[in-house]
Amino acid sequence: MTDTELEYHAVAKTSEVDDDEAIAVSVGRQDIGIYKISGEYYALSDICTHAYAAMSDGYVEDGQIECPLHGACFDIKTGKALTAPAAVDLDTYPVKIDGDQILVGLPKKDG
Repeated sequence: MTDTELEYHAVAKTSEVDDDEAIAVSVGRQDIGIYKISGEYYALSDICTHAYAAMSDGYVEDGQIECPLHGACFDIKTGKALTAPAAVDLDTYPVKIDGDQILVGLPKKDG
């Protein structure tokens, strides 16, 4: 998806996310987890693809997030499901930093 097809939304300040931590944000009806790994910010769908659980409540270690409900692990940079019981990857979203604001790109709504 190109930048022209995306709309960027300010979701948090950079000071709100510590390294190897996650926070939950919402853009409209979309629940998103914001992660900071080695000084870089990432945005993933915040709902586990296996069962309804907030991924941002999980445990971050070695660039992975572990679901707090059943322990499925996902790669934070790619959203890839790494361990059972999850088999479906998490959606990822582009992130931009503007000053101290974290911006997340979501597809533009038609109309």
